[in-house]
Order: sequence, then C-alpha cells, then structure tokens
Amino acid sequence: MRLIELDRRLEALFDAAGLKDYCPNGLQVEGRAEVARVLCGVTASQALLDLARDGDYDAVFVHHGYFWKGEDGRITGIRRQRLRTLLANDISLFAYHLPLDAHPELGNNAQFGRLMGWCADGRFADQALGWIGSPGSREGESAAGLARSIAARLGRDPLLVGDGARAVRRVAWCTGGAQGFFEQAIAAGADLYVSGEASEQTVHLARESGVPYVAAGHHATERYGVRAVARHLAEQFGLHADFVDLPNPV
Repeated sequence: MRLIELDRRLEALFDAAGLKDYCPNGLQVEGRAEVARVLCGVTASQALLDLARDGDYDAVFVHHGYFWKGEDGRITGIRRQRLRTLLANDISLFAYHLPLDAHPELGNNAQFGRLMGWCADGRFADQALGWIGSPGSREGESAAGLARSIAARLGRDPLLVGDGARAVRRVAWCTGGAQGFFEQAIAAGADLYVSGEASEQTVHLARESGVPYVAAGHHATERYGVRAVARHLAEQFGLHADFVDLPNPV
C-alpha cells in the first residue's frame, strides 16, 4: 500500500480533526513510499523502534508518539536517537492519541470494556472520553471483587482506594492517565471509577465521596486499542501487522 493511501485511510478511520489533543495525530514521521509491514505498540520508545528496524518494518503505529505540547522542541539526546532510528531506516511513524481512546470499536475504552465484559451505555467528561455502564454479569459485585477480576484479566494487581465493599451497579472507566475525570465519573452516577493512574488527590476524593477508585495501570489499560488496530490493519487493509507488548510497570 502507498504511504499516502495508508495515511488517508487512517485519517478517515479515526477522524482526528474532531478532537482537541495535546499532540499531532496521524503521520508524525514520513518514511518510505510503500508500506507492507507495520509494527504496532503502545509507545514509540527506542525499544519498539529497534524492533521495527530489526524486523524490517515499513511503519510503526502507536498510541503515544512524539511532539507533545509544552515539550522542549529541540532534537537532542533521546529525541535525536529515536528520530535518527526512524529516518535512517526510512520507517514511518503513525500516532493516534485521543482519537484512539475515543474510537467506538477499536479504541482503548471500547476494547478495555470488552475485555472486562462491561456494557457501556453512556459517555461523560471532556470530549465525552469517559465511558459508563453496567459491569455486566458482575453487576452488584463489590468494588474489591471487580478489582480482582481486573487483576485476573490484566495480569497485574491494580491499586484500589476507597470503599472496597461498595456494591457496583454502575462502573465508569477511561484508560490511561484519566484520574482527572474522577469527579465527572461520580457526577455521572458511577459506583466505581477505573483508570490507569492515581494522583495524591485521587485517594482523598475516593475516601470522601464514598466512590472507590481503581488505578489499573496506564500501559496495561491501553494495550488493547493498539492490538485491535493491528488486527484491523491486517484484516481490512491487507497489511502484515504485528502487535508487540513491551512490559511497563506503570
């Protein structure tokens, strides 16, 4: 597939122009004109780029790319090495941040909810990024019980703060670093809010509101959108696409 065609089809798939974001979405680094092999991962780390180079991939697709607002824009140090790896090997980099969180089928929230067996019926918070609904067959189970089910599916122990005994009939979630949406989740009627990380104030809000909070891991909750994209690239775009999960404890 021509790189320009892949770029066009991804733009149509994710409708990045419809969201305000902290980085440019889409093609961030231009490589060779033809794309047959794509490596997908959560973050465009040096380890992922090295795998793309050694595996003779034409492009990399990630959730966390480069050029974030407020960063020092100089091409030095780690940034220089990463860009050098891409440019020297003619590898393209595609990155979709909030558009991948928000996508109704391939997105991080959609895929995480599907993994957990939760049934979303509403949205909340900024740009409707948060999802809320029923915990499915686990409706009425305690927050601690749901935290255990999250641990079983993600393969890591989450952090539960607040009332673990609270029965959960409405669960809200937003993957990654969305602890800032906690108050909006409470206002939306959640009995439990799940995201990737916790801040110091998150603990106090959980204790004082009575609504427990689960920090299940930023990386751990955002693996599934990129994995779904890899399948989509293979099944719908006819590309050779692989997903690699590089361990990250956060």
